[in-house]
Amino acid sequence: MMMRCYTLLLLPLYTSSPTCSSVLPLCNHHDNSNLLQFKNSFAIDTSLNGVWACSSYSKTASWKNGTDCCEWDGVTCDTTSGHVIGLDLSCSMLEGEFHPNSTLFHVTHLQQLNLAFNNFSNSPIYPGIGNLVSLTHLNLSYSSFGSHIPSTISHLSKLLSLHLSSSYYPELRLDESTWSRVIGNTTNLEELVLDGVDMSSIRETSLSLLMNFSSSLLILSLDETRLHGKFPTRILGLINLEELSLYGNEELKVELPKSNWSTPLWILDLSGIPFSEEIITDSISHLKSLNKLRLQDCQFDGLIPVSLWNLTQLTELDLSGNRLHGEIPSLFSNLKHLTYLDLSYNTFRGNIPDVFNNFTKLDTLRLSSNRLGGQLPSSLFDLTQLSVLDLSDNKLGGQLPSSLLDLTQLSDLSLSSNQLIGPIPSKNATLPKLETLDLRNNHINGTIPDWCYSLSSSKELYLSMNQLTGPISKFSTYSLIMLDLSMNQLTGPISKFSTYSLEYLFLSHNKFQGDFPNSIFEFLKNLTDLDMSSNDLSGLVDFSYFSKLESLNYLDLSNNILLSVDSNSSVEYTLPKLKHLDLSFCSVTIPNWFGDNLLHTWKIMDFLDLSFNQLQGDLPIPPNGFYYFSVSNNNFTGGISSTICNASSLNVLILSHNNLTGNIPQCLGSFPWLLVLDLQINNFYGSIPGNFSKKNAFETIKLNGNQLEGPVPQSFAHCTKLEVLDLSDNNIEDVFPNRLEALQELQVLSLRNNNFHGTITCLSTKHPFPKLRIFDVSNNKFSGPLPMQYFQEFQGMMARKDNTQIDGLEYMGTNTTSVPYNDSVVIIMKGQRIEISRILTIFTTIDLSNNLFEGKIAQLLGELNSLKGLNLSHNKISGIIPQTLGNLTSLEWLDLSWNQLKGEIPMALTNLNFLSVLNLSKNQLEGMIPTGEQFNTFQNDSYKDNPMLCGFPLSKSCSNDEEQPPSVFSEAKESLFGWKAVAVGYGCGVVFGMFLGRLFIFTRKPLWLVRLVCGYA
Repeated sequence: MMMRCYTLLLLPLYTSSPTCSSVLPLCNHHDNSNLLQFKNSFAIDTSLNGVWACSSYSKTASWKNGTDCCEWDGVTCDTTSGHVIGLDLSCSMLEGEFHPNSTLFHVTHLQQLNLAFNNFSNSPIYPGIGNLVSLTHLNLSYSSFGSHIPSTISHLSKLLSLHLSSSYYPELRLDESTWSRVIGNTTNLEELVLDGVDMSSIRETSLSLLMNFSSSLLILSLDETRLHGKFPTRILGLINLEELSLYGNEELKVELPKSNWSTPLWILDLSGIPFSEEIITDSISHLKSLNKLRLQDCQFDGLIPVSLWNLTQLTELDLSGNRLHGEIPSLFSNLKHLTYLDLSYNTFRGNIPDVFNNFTKLDTLRLSSNRLGGQLPSSLFDLTQLSVLDLSDNKLGGQLPSSLLDLTQLSDLSLSSNQLIGPIPSKNATLPKLETLDLRNNHINGTIPDWCYSLSSSKELYLSMNQLTGPISKFSTYSLIMLDLSMNQLTGPISKFSTYSLEYLFLSHNKFQGDFPNSIFEFLKNLTDLDMSSNDLSGLVDFSYFSKLESLNYLDLSNNILLSVDSNSSVEYTLPKLKHLDLSFCSVTIPNWFGDNLLHTWKIMDFLDLSFNQLQGDLPIPPNGFYYFSVSNNNFTGGISSTICNASSLNVLILSHNNLTGNIPQCLGSFPWLLVLDLQINNFYGSIPGNFSKKNAFETIKLNGNQLEGPVPQSFAHCTKLEVLDLSDNNIEDVFPNRLEALQELQVLSLRNNNFHGTITCLSTKHPFPKLRIFDVSNNKFSGPLPMQYFQEFQGMMARKDNTQIDGLEYMGTNTTSVPYNDSVVIIMKGQRIEISRILTIFTTIDLSNNLFEGKIAQLLGELNSLKGLNLSHNKISGIIPQTLGNLTSLEWLDLSWNQLKGEIPMALTNLNFLSVLNLSKNQLEGMIPTGEQFNTFQNDSYKDNPMLCGFPLSKSCSNDEEQPPSVFSEAKESLFGWKAVAVGYGCGVVFGMFLGRLFIFTRKPLWLVRLVCGYA
C-alpha cells in the first residue's frame, strides 16, 4: 500500500494564564509517575531503526526516575501547571503490547499525542483512549494496532487532527456507527487520515456526513480503505480542502465535478479508482492551486485535454497506467515547475516533443511502456536536475549522442593565466544528477558512448533489448595528459579522481561483440548488478576477478556462446554478496572446491544457472536458501546426494539432460515451495517419490526419459496446482492413473512409451481434466474402448464460446522475473520426434497411437474443435470415420492408420483447411476419395493399403469417374509461388515466409513444419 509519513509537530503549548513564569515548574507528580510506568511497559526494539520513513532513536532513554519529565525527549508541559500536554514518541522503537488500563490514559491534560511508527504487537486501540478528552491532535498511524477502532474515540470532541493509518497486517477496522459518532462530535476537524483502515462497512450516506466539515476540513486521506459505492461529489468541492487522497479504492465510484470546481486543492490523488469518463474532465483545469495531481490506473481513455496544461503550478503529474493515446502534446512545456512527470503505461505514439529546455526543476521523467518512436530529443540532455529518466519499452530509435561535454579525446587542457573564480564545472556539463537511465526494449542502435558510463551521479544504466553493436567500451578514466590550473583564483576543494559510481549495468539482448571488458574489474568496483547476457561477447574471463567487485549481487553472462568463463583456479575465493549467478550457454569450468563452497561459504546465493555448458563430475548441491538451481544440459554423473534434502527453499530444480543415475530422493516430493521439478533425460531408476505433500506448490513435474519403474504414486493427486506432468519414456507399469483427473489445472499429461495397461476409465469426477491441452498415452498397452468420457470434458481443447481471441502469443511456463522457466514437450508427428521448446497455450493434441484400443470413434470427438493434432493409429478401432471430424477445423494432422476402419471417407473432412498431414492407410476404407481444398495436396501414402479406395491420387479409377483434378504441385512448380506460400508468408514474415513457401512447393514439406518454425518451436 502507499504509505505517507505525516509529521505531527509538537510545538510548545501555552495556557491562557494571565501571568507567565520565567522558570518552568517541575513536572506534575502524577504525570511523571504515569509516564514512567508507561515507558516500563515496553521494550526498545533497535531492529525498527530506519524501518519507517523517519529517523529512529529511543526517546524514552532520557526518561529517568527523579528527573523532571518536562525535560524528557518528546514531552511538552504546560508552563504554568506543569501538566504534560504534548507527547511525541513517534519513531521511538517501542515494542510490546499496549495494556487496556495503560497509565497513559491517566495523563488527561494531553492535547497532542503522537505514537506513530512503533510496534504495539497487534494490540487493539483500547476504549481508554476516550479519557483524553483534551486532545486536539492524535496520531497512532503505522504502529501495529489492530482490531476495531473503539467508539469512545468519538469522545475526543476537540480533535483538529486525527491520523489512524494502518498497514494491512494487522488491520484496523472502522464500523459505520463509530464513524458516524466521530463525524458528529468532532465538528472542527481539519485533518482526517485513515489510510489502510478497513472502512468497507461505510455506506454512501455515511460518507456524506463529511459535509459537516465543510468549512474546517483541510486534509482528507482515505487511501486503500476498501470504500465502495458512490463517493459524494460534493466533498470534492469543500471550500477549504487542500489535500484529497482516495488512492487504491478499486470499488469506489468517483465523478469529477463538471463545472464550478474552484477549491484550493493543492494535492489530488485518485489513483486506482476506475472512472466512467472517457477522459479527464476540463473542470480539473480550474484548480489553479493544484500542486500534485495523481491519476494513475484510472482507466481514462482518449486524448489528454488541452485544458490540463493550464495547471501551471503543478510540480507532480502522474497519468500512468491508463489508456491515453495520441501524441504527447508540446503544450506540456507550460508546466515548467514540474519535478515529477509520469506518462508511462499508456499508448502514446509519435515522437517525444523536444521541449525540455524549460524544465529546470524536473527530477523524474517516466515515459516507459508506450509506442513512442523517433530519436531522443536533444533537450533531454539539458535537464540539470534530472535524476531518473525512464523511456523503456517503446520504439525509440537512432543513436545516442556521442558526447555531452566531450573530454574523452582531450589531451591538453590549459586554464592558466585567467581570472577564473569559483569551482571548476564538473566534467559533464549536462545531466549532472542523473542516477537512473533506463532505455530498455527499444530500437536504439550504434555503439554506447563513453558518457553513459561516466556520469558523475549515475548508479543505474539499463540498455538491454536494443540493437547496440560493436565492442563494449573499455571502462577507464579520461585520457588527459596535462591539466594546468595555475595562476587563477579558483576556490573550493580539488575534486577527487575516483572510479565511476555505476551500481546497476544492464546491457543484455543486444549485438555487442568483442572481448569481455576486463576493465570493469578496475573501474566499476561499486557494481551490484551486472547483466551482459544474450550478446556475441567472446574471449576468456577469469571468474575469480569478479571477487574484486565486493558489492556484486547479480551477475548474468548467459547466452554468450563464444565467451569462456574459466574458474579452474586452485585459489579459493568468495563473492560475499553474490545472490544471483547465471552462466548458462557459456563455456564454463568450475574448480573442485566450488560445490563445497556452495554449501558452506556462499550461503547468501539463492539463484544459480549453469545449464548448457560442458560441466562434468559430481553434481554440486545447493544449500537451503536457494530458490532457483539449474545445471541442465551438462555431463554430470553419479547420483543426487541426500544433502539436497536440506534445500527445502527451492522453487525451481532443473537437472535435466545429464548422465545422473540412482534413485530420485523421496524428500523432493515434500518441498513446500517447489514449482518446477525437471529431471528429464537422465538415467534415474527405481520408483517415483511417493510422498507428494498436501498443499504443495508443484506446477511442472518432468521425469521423462529415465528408467523409472513401478506405479504412478497416488500422492500425485495432492498436486492440485500441477499444469505439466510428463512421465514418458520410462518403464512405469500401472493402469491409467485416473486419480489425476481431479487436477483441475493440468494442461499437459504425457505417459507415452511406458508399460501402462488396462482400460482407461473415469472415476466419475464431476469435471475431469477440464484444462487438458496435450494428452499423450501412446506406445503403451491400453485396451478397451476409446476414453470418450474424458474427451467430452476436455474444455481446453474446445474453442472459446465467446469467440474472443487471445492478444499475442502466450506460452506455458513460470516466467516471472525471478523464476524464469519455459515448459517444453516432445510429441510424435508422422513418426518424427519433435521437441516443442515453448508450448503455446493454443497448442492442443491427442495421441492414443500404438495401443490396443478397440470399438468405434464416437461422434462427440468432433466437439474438440481447437485440436491441432489427432493420432489414433496402430490400434484395433473399427466402424466408420464420423462426419463430425469435419468440425475439427483447426486440425493440422490426422493419423487414423493401422486400424480396422471401414466405409467411405467423409466428404466433411474437406472442411479441414489447415490439414497438412493425413494418414488413413492400412484400413478397410472404400469408395471414392473426396477432392477439393487440402485433399488435392495429399499423396498416395495417405491412402495406401485400403484395397477398396479409388480416385485421385490413387492410380485406381472409380466407375463413372469424372476427370481427375490436376495436382496443385504441378501448378505450384509452374508459378513457383502459390497461395500456400502466401499463407506461410503472413505467418513468418514476408521474406522468410516466401522461402518456406518455396520449400513447401519443392519438397512438399507439411504445413505443421512451417508452423513449428514460425510459432511453436
